[in-house]
Amino acid sequence: MAPDAIGFTDGLRTRLQAGLGAHERREHALEGRRHAAVAVVLVDSDAERHDGDPLMAEDIDMSVVPGEEGRRLDGRMVGVAGGAAFLLCRRASRMRRHAGQWALPGGRIDEGETPLDAALRELDEELGLRLGEDSVVGWLDDYPTRSGYVITPVVLWGGSDPDLKPAPDEVLAVYRIGLRALRDSEPRFIAIPESERPVLQLPLGNDLIHAPTAAVLFQLRQVGLLGRAGERVDHLEQPVFAWR
Repeated sequence: MAPDAIGFTDGLRTRLQAGLGAHERREHALEGRRHAAVAVVLVDSDAERHDGDPLMAEDIDMSVVPGEEGRRLDGRMVGVAGGAAFLLCRRASRMRRHAGQWALPGGRIDEGETPLDAALRELDEELGLRLGEDSVVGWLDDYPTRSGYVITPVVLWGGSDPDLKPAPDEVLAVYRIGLRALRDSEPRFIAIPESERPVLQLPLGNDLIHAPTAAVLFQLRQVGLLGRAGERVDHLEQPVFAWR
């Protein structure tokens, strides 16, 4: 493990539980929107075994990324594995909505389900990973999306090396992104003519992650890793390509 990597230890779980527990979670009323849940799944990773991207640069369209920085990147997720990590999915290109975009495991909450029920079910359906209620590390703020959802994120302890079986109809690839890479990332906030709110860009690998996924990860960074309880993300904008 690299010297600056964050170890996947019981101490990390305790620290994250304390940081998330000190944060007063903000909920949003649905107000006609649909309710969804996503899982931030924490696992261990190896800098060599779990690094690399099955896509080539020519397979990735960076033209929709706002700002000049995106033009200098190739969109591949490389150089980010090592130590404690979270699971990040690239959506399958055949999906009807948000094809090819970055996403956390999750989806719409069915009638009668709790957000935790839905997050655990979607995690099983998308990645073949079955976890129980005892895997909960903590919760992050709701994030209302431009596409008509309120997303509730839950942070889960996924085990050191789970056997992942991505569903090909939903997931093109799943990546282990080291918490070190998230901690050391320098978030960017850019202006777009379509909104008065700043667009969040979270640099990871050779790409920029955008809200809503970036909003969830940014709050995990700020609250869980850096101990900045009370820092909000619901004012952060999504890029126009994610509005539909």
